[in-house]
Amino acid sequence: MLATLLSVSVLILAVILDLIIGDPSPWKPWKRIYNLHPTVWLGQLTKKLEPHFKTRNATIEKFNGIILALIIIGIITIPTYFGLHYLYIFLGATIYLITALILFKFTICIKLETDGAIAVAKALETNDLTEAKKYAHFSRRDATNLTGPQIGSAVIESMVENLTDFKLSPFIYYAFFGLPGAVAFRAINTLDGMVGFKDKDHINTGWFSANLDNIVNYIPSRFTTVLMIISAAILGYDYKAAWRIAKRDHKRVQSRNHGWQMAAIAGAIHIQLEKPGKYTVGDPLDVITPDKIMKSLKVRDVSIVLCILLVIPIIVVIGLYWPWLWGLPL
Repeated sequence: MLATLLSVSVLILAVILDLIIGDPSPWKPWKRIYNLHPTVWLGQLTKKLEPHFKTRNATIEKFNGIILALIIIGIITIPTYFGLHYLYIFLGATIYLITALILFKFTICIKLETDGAIAVAKALETNDLTEAKKYAHFSRRDATNLTGPQIGSAVIESMVENLTDFKLSPFIYYAFFGLPGAVAFRAINTLDGMVGFKDKDHINTGWFSANLDNIVNYIPSRFTTVLMIISAAILGYDYKAAWRIAKRDHKRVQSRNHGWQMAAIAGAIHIQLEKPGKYTVGDPLDVITPDKIMKSLKVRDVSIVLCILLVIPIIVVIGLYWPWLWGLPL
């Protein structure tokens, strides 16, 4: 029973902590502090290690990519599992709780993204494209020539992608496998973001990381889409179109997983999302305005609440019968 209480408390308190303090901004003057974030540090470590796993033989390089991924995942997951286990045994539940909630907070990101989305909406409201473009990096695209609606599209796309990657997937893996599961997912997702590309520099060393990320996000991304559609219904948005467009357009996006969320939000709020020269998703019934960004934010927030309510019963059951999955003693 104590394991269940501790694990539910970690989940809720970590979310509250994120909502209060968030993450340091990647922009000045907080960039140096941002670079100390464990996820950023893990990405930098991956970048430094990758050149040592390159070779002219494609088959061997792919095998090396597996080793690289296992090292990065293991370097954070194994110490987390055993560290928390012995922390609980020797220092007690209170120290365990404080440490675990801080570590879990590092696997999620809500406030920073919320602040960015609101900042873009305010900038677009006053037609200040220079200010709005500062935040387009969230979706990894050059904002130099983007129009206001295209910037809005970039922010909304990023928001629904990150709903899976930085919110619901960590919640789900935490529920089943505790903090080790959440940090393992964060490591896999970080690996994909650093080396999981199909360009000539990463096609071999990153193929395993990219496919592993697709696998671990396969069910969570579709679960996220369902929650988004339910959230749209709760908020009075067009949930029927969300489902219809999700089925119709999800394959237009290169990502096997994120196309579902993009298409769902496009249908729910009657917009067309666009990555210039790459894809369009949804029907252009309405122009992307600041109000559409805020509506997307509401869908995201309701989806987060629904997910938390759904994973808590899972935590209760595992806490009662299999707490060793989380690194807690029986």
